[in-house]
Amino acid sequence: MSDANGNPCLEIGPDCTIEETTYGYYPSLPANAFFAAIFGALLIIQLFQGVKWKSWTYLIALAFGCLGEAIGHAGRILLHNNPWDSTGFNMQITCLIIAPAFLSAAIYLTLKHIVLMVGPQYSRLPARWYTWIFITCDLVSLVLQGAGGGTAATADDDQPDQQALGTNLMIAGIVFQVVTLLIFGGLAARYAMNAYRGRSQFSQSTVALLHDTRFKLFLISLIVAYTTIFIRCVYRIAELAGGWGNSIMQKEDEYIVLDSVMITIATLCLTIFHPGYCFPQMQMKNKHPVEGNTKEPKQFSDLESR
Repeated sequence: MSDANGNPCLEIGPDCTIEETTYGYYPSLPANAFFAAIFGALLIIQLFQGVKWKSWTYLIALAFGCLGEAIGHAGRILLHNNPWDSTGFNMQITCLIIAPAFLSAAIYLTLKHIVLMVGPQYSRLPARWYTWIFITCDLVSLVLQGAGGGTAATADDDQPDQQALGTNLMIAGIVFQVVTLLIFGGLAARYAMNAYRGRSQFSQSTVALLHDTRFKLFLISLIVAYTTIFIRCVYRIAELAGGWGNSIMQKEDEYIVLDSVMITIATLCLTIFHPGYCFPQMQMKNKHPVEGNTKEPKQFSDLESR
């Protein structure tokens, strides 16, 4: 956007009004400071939990997710100070687009270990395939969203084709993420039904696990996190589909509720009900039997390679 003299808009002024910015508003300072602080704190907690329970892969996924959300909301703070700030805009559009994909990856990692503990015989896929298939799909989603965010963020006002390409790539990445979530949810639900039907043959260790309150809370937290991430992705598709500066994009209250709050709930669930505490069979320090396997139980780090 340029002013009357053809100079690019760098700050709010008579020729560069707030209404002409992409969002059309000053992002809320209290809200974005709150979310930046929350995700910063959750990042520190995740680092502590990951080191304590040596859940390295889970830690990497959650740490990148929290870091992306913290940086993204810091970018929105910069936009509060100056809605024409290109640095703030680029920070938030890139980081807030890709961060939830890392949270999805953390959820995908857990299903393999649940299957190994409850019983691989109830799964339509080998347990290790869940990790390979869905993490690969998550990476594809990340690449599309990251490339789209970067392309859109670096496009000038006189490059509408580049802006459109960036938007389309972001939408494609989020749609791919939604499809991946749906397939994952379907397979997880199918596994749950198969296991329920075969519950009469559960081993004593499986029965004990399924009656453990902490494990029940862990499963509930996964479902809540999955649902909130899904809601956020659907919202983002609608937000981006209308193009830059559309009516949905210019409603901050909807953004806060359907994006920031949803991802905060998901991250809190994955942090408070950390598998190291609620599903200790995933810990490095504790061992657990693999259903149907009479060999010495394997540790978490060994199971991750399966």
